[in-house]
Amino acid sequence: MRIRNYRPTDLQILYQIDHACFPPGIAYPKHELTQFITMHGARTWVAESGDDTVGFLITCPESQGAVHIVTIDVVASARRQGVGRALMDAAENWARAQKAKAIYLETAEDNLIAQRFYEARGYYRVEKVEGYYSNGQAAWVMTKGLKYE
Repeated sequence: MRIRNYRPTDLQILYQIDHACFPPGIAYPKHELTQFITMHGARTWVAESGDDTVGFLITCPESQGAVHIVTIDVVASARRQGVGRALMDAAENWARAQKAKAIYLETAEDNLIAQRFYEARGYYRVEKVEGYYSNGQAAWVMTKGLKYE
């Protein structure tokens, strides 16, 4: 498995992965996914295993020294194989290189597997946002302070 930077030719497969990973109302429409990927300062990493794209992660720098993880998607067949960890490592290392103070994300209130994954990485819940997703579902905002040596 390898992590590389996004290429414009990746858009269709990333869109398909997002819709396979998340239900309607949480998965992004293609135009919105494109907006996040092409936003000024945004970074997108793609995980590949052999010839297959198995995941991706999008980040956007925010004000006040924070980096926002917009989405992290890993295909079902590649979960629990280190893909998510490698994508999160890439994002957190990039955030540190940007001298960010914190990194944060949102996850569905009922996605306990994701919440445990983030908690194991040092993220903690800071706010529950009712009706966050377009399907009405609530989300937890989870954040991690970044440390420097």
